[in-house]
Amino acid sequence: MKTTETPAPLPAESGATVSKVDVAPARPAVETKEGSVLNVFSHGMLVLWAIMVVLPLLWAVMTSFKDDASIFGSPWSLPDRLHFDNWSRAWTQANMSDYFLNTVLVVGGSLVGTLVLGSMAAYVLARFDFPGNRFIYFLFIGGMSFPIMLALVPLFYVVNNMGLLNTIHGLILVYIAYSLPFTVFFLTAFFRTLPTSVAEAAFVDGASHTRTFFQIMLPMAKPGLISVGIFNFLGQWNQYMLPTVLNTDPDKRVLTQGLVQLAVSQGYKGDWSGLFAGLVMAMLPVLAAYIVFQRQVVAGLTAGALK
Repeated sequence: MKTTETPAPLPAESGATVSKVDVAPARPAVETKEGSVLNVFSHGMLVLWAIMVVLPLLWAVMTSFKDDASIFGSPWSLPDRLHFDNWSRAWTQANMSDYFLNTVLVVGGSLVGTLVLGSMAAYVLARFDFPGNRFIYFLFIGGMSFPIMLALVPLFYVVNNMGLLNTIHGLILVYIAYSLPFTVFFLTAFFRTLPTSVAEAAFVDGASHTRTFFQIMLPMAKPGLISVGIFNFLGQWNQYMLPTVLNTDPDKRVLTQGLVQLAVSQGYKGDWSGLFAGLVMAMLPVLAAYIVFQRQVVAGLTAGALK
C-alpha cells in the first residue's frame, strides 16, 4: 500500500517560540465593489429626491416676489426686485389674515385636544389590563382604515343636528375625532416602551393615577408626543375636505379654503403673484414646525424600536 509522507515541522530557532496566529480572511473585492456601487446609487437617489422636493418650494418662494409679467415672461429667472406688495396684498385684500387666524384657532385647539385625549387613552390601553382592552384598541385601529369620504354625509347631519355646523369649535371636535385613531395607535406602542419602575415608585409614595400620568409618564413620553403632534399638525393644517363640507361660512374659512377661493378669484383678475404669496404663507408654518422639531420627530420614531 502506497502512503504519502507528511513533512516534519521545521524546528524552531533557539530562543524563539512558535505561535499560531489567526488571520482574518480578507474581504473579497467583489463585495467591496458592490457596496460602493450601492452607496453611489442610494446617495444619487437621495440627491434626486431632495432636488424634486426642494426645487418646487424654492420656485414658489421666488415666484411670490415677482410681478405678474415676470411670472409669465421669465418664470425661471430671479426677480428683478423683491415685490413685498404681493404679500401685503394677499394678507389684506385676499383676507389671508382672517383665514390664517381661523386655521390657527382650529388646528391649535384640535391639536391640544387630540394629544391630551389620545395620550390618556393610549396610557390606559398600554398599562392596564381589563376586559375589552384589546377590543377597544382594535376599534381605534379600525378607525384608521375607515375612509373619511364614507363618513362625510352622516357626519354633516350629525354636526348639523348638534348645532355645530359652520362653527370653529364644531370643526375642532371633528378634527379631534379624525386624528384620535392614529394618535392612540402611535402612543400606545410608545407607552409600552417606557419603564414601569418609575410609575410603581410613584404609587408607593402615594401618588394617584392622575398625578402619576401628568407629572411622571407624560413628561417621559415627550418625544412621542412631539412626533405624533407634528404628524397631526401636518394633517390638520392641510385638511381641505372636512372644512369644505362642514364649514361653509365665508367668515370662518380656513387657509385651504381661502387658497382655493383665492385661486378661483385671481384666475379671473390675473393676480398670480398674490396667489403665490398666499401659497407660501400657508407653507411657512409647516416648514418651520418641522425644522424646529425635526430631532424630536426622529427620536420619537426610533424610541419605539428600542428597549
